[in-house]
Amino acid sequence: MATTTITITSDAYHALKAEKKEGESFSDVILRKFQKGNPAAIKAVLKERGFNPDLADAIEKASRDLRKNFKTRKVSL
Repeated sequence: MATTTITITSDAYHALKAEKKEGESFSDVILRKFQKGNPAAIKAVLKERGFNPDLADAIEKASRDLRKNFKTRKVSL
């Protein structure tokens, strides 16, 4: 995996470190916090903010079902 070195302030480092969960790398934290459209990331944010994990599971399942059952229709002009 390719890596890139970045420079951050000490305050930013401590804020990032405070968000780090056991077993996570700093890259994992950044992706968890900023990756958009990832159901697992959305679920993590919902759980972090005190939402019921069952609600997050239901949203994830509904999203999967919607994509699975989505049908387009032909329209003639």
